[in-house]
Amino acid sequence: MDMTTPQDVLARAEKLCQQRNVRLTPQRLEVLRLMTLQDSSISAYDLLDLLKASEPQAKPPTVYRALDFLLEQGFVHKVESTNSYVLCHHFDEPMHTSAMFICDRCGSVKEESAEGVEEIMHKLAAGNGFALHHNVIEAHGLCAPCAEVEACRNREICQHDHSVAVKKRGR
Repeated sequence: MDMTTPQDVLARAEKLCQQRNVRLTPQRLEVLRLMTLQDSSISAYDLLDLLKASEPQAKPPTVYRALDFLLEQGFVHKVESTNSYVLCHHFDEPMHTSAMFICDRCGSVKEESAEGVEEIMHKLAAGNGFALHHNVIEAHGLCAPCAEVEACRNREICQHDHSVAVKKRGR
C-alpha cells in the first residue's frame, strides 16, 4: 500500500470505512491522525494527552473506544509486550500476519508483513485443534542505530548518545 503521508492514510481509512459501512467518527479519525504522526508505538494515555489538545474533555474511555474501533478495522496493531499501539502499514490486507520488530533501547517499532510465517502458524494452530483468526509476531532486539551505539567501544570520543540504556526484559 502506498500511503506516504498522514493525509493518504486518513483518506484510505475513510474510503475503507465507507466501503465497510462503518462510521469513522471525528474522534476516531483524530486518534488515527495522531497515530500517523508517531515514529514509534504509543500508549493509550500518551495518545489521550495528545488528543486533549483538540478535545480537552477527552477521557481514557474516549481513546480506548477509538482504539478498539481502529483495531477492529485493522488500522492499528496493539503491541502486547509494551502495552502500546502502532499504525498498521498494511491495512489494505486485512488478514495479514504482522511481524513487529521492537527496539529495546529507543522503543521504535517497525512492522513487516510476515508472509510465509502465516502458513507455519496456521499449521501449528491446526495441529493443536486451534482455528487461527489473526496473529501478530513480536520480536525484541535493537534497531540498526541502537545496535551501533551499543557496539561502540569509544564512548569518550564518539558522537553517540550513550545515556539511553537497553531495557532489560524478563526471559
